[in-house]
Amino acid sequence: MALFSAVAGLAAPANAQTFSSSYTSTAPKDCRTIGKPSDVDGSVTRVCPGKSGPVVLISEDDLREIVSVGRSRMAAAKEPAAELWFGPFNSTAHTVEWRVADGKPFAIIQRWLIADNGDLDKNGRPTSKPMLAVTRLPPGPVCHVAYIDGQANRNANELARQAADEFARDFKCGKDEVKVVGEKGAAVSLAKR
Repeated sequence: MALFSAVAGLAAPANAQTFSSSYTSTAPKDCRTIGKPSDVDGSVTRVCPGKSGPVVLISEDDLREIVSVGRSRMAAAKEPAAELWFGPFNSTAHTVEWRVADGKPFAIIQRWLIADNGDLDKNGRPTSKPMLAVTRLPPGPVCHVAYIDGQANRNANELARQAADEFARDFKCGKDEVKVVGEKGAAVSLAKR
């Protein structure tokens, strides 16, 4: 039986890819701030080191963030992801998960917090609903591929990795619709409006 298992292991396809994850930080202390924060609303743009060359661009304006990736700040700012805003107030967590196939990053996964104006806390402020966004990386445009509701799905991280591995590289920005993976909860509903 052990010999059969060993032989079966050798029969794996030679072109099978190895997927893995690595992580970088987008915390302000780990990034370079571009310009000075706005005195009016605190708007700020940060450029953070990515994995294997690209940078992560985070721009905040009017309590909403955009996240894009590119070889430089200017390249990241020209990607479709740099033009995507969610309607409700939102922010991102400070950890980016890079999905890697055979040593090359092809997608990122990042946790977003989407404000739910229909669900107020005891102080009358909107509660934040967690969502994971999968974003495809070059070659080709950088854009969102999938959303996974972090509250409606206990296995949201696994679903995000699976979505990245299955959809990101073949996703056609501007043509394909962003997929909702798993159960659709409040965060995804707010993001998809």
